[in-house]
Amino acid sequence: MIHRKSREEIKLMRHAGHIVALVHQKMKEVLEPGISTKELDNIAHQVIKENRAIPTFLGYNGFPGCICTSINEQVVHGIPHEDVKVKEGDIIAIDVGATYHGLVGDSAWSYAVGKIDEDKQRLMKATEEALYAGIDKMRVGNVLDDISGAVEDVANSYKFGIVRQYGGHGVGHQMHEEPFLFNYRVGDNTLIKQGYAIAIEPMLNLGKDEVVVADDEWTVSTADGTPSAHFEHTVIATDEGPLITTKLME
Repeated sequence: MIHRKSREEIKLMRHAGHIVALVHQKMKEVLEPGISTKELDNIAHQVIKENRAIPTFLGYNGFPGCICTSINEQVVHGIPHEDVKVKEGDIIAIDVGATYHGLVGDSAWSYAVGKIDEDKQRLMKATEEALYAGIDKMRVGNVLDDISGAVEDVANSYKFGIVRQYGGHGVGHQMHEEPFLFNYRVGDNTLIKQGYAIAIEPMLNLGKDEVVVADDEWTVSTADGTPSAHFEHTVIATDEGPLITTKLME
């Protein structure tokens, strides 16, 4: 069952999303060659705590970090480590969740570390473009496949692979709620209603679609070793159009 968010729930989700956006703002400031993914995790944890929220990911099904840090060929769910440091030319996807008064904000962004090559630039551009194409379809009266199809069309226009085992999801009182949202058309004609909240999150690969899970049972990487990018916003369908909750409030 898909839970429609009330005005009060939306207010709290916007606050949670603001905290997530603050974390991303800080990540952009501190990200530089040589910083470890554990340092990034510690900084994110501090920002979340300072804003009286809880790191949603920490302890989720045993996950040991406050953020997911996925570098280059890693797609999602990378675990922060002291001995993993980003270097010039890397791209890193940082996924952040914060829970504020029981409501969740969830957003991921891919960042360039220093100067990156043209392929990675195009991959990041396409994935961000796919995210906003999907968000534009998060409208009352549309169906879930409208979002999925918008993401797929952008990926296909760039001839990039689409991660098929993972996708977007409902969000609110839990990080993962119904529905699951594919990043390609599956014929899902579930009607989007006012108050639906979904984390829309395209994951595109420079190469093929296929991914593999590491021995740590978390880190997902491209099977062919090509880079991957990941962008995500939490979005609520309102009568006025899509409301992105995971951005800084004015």
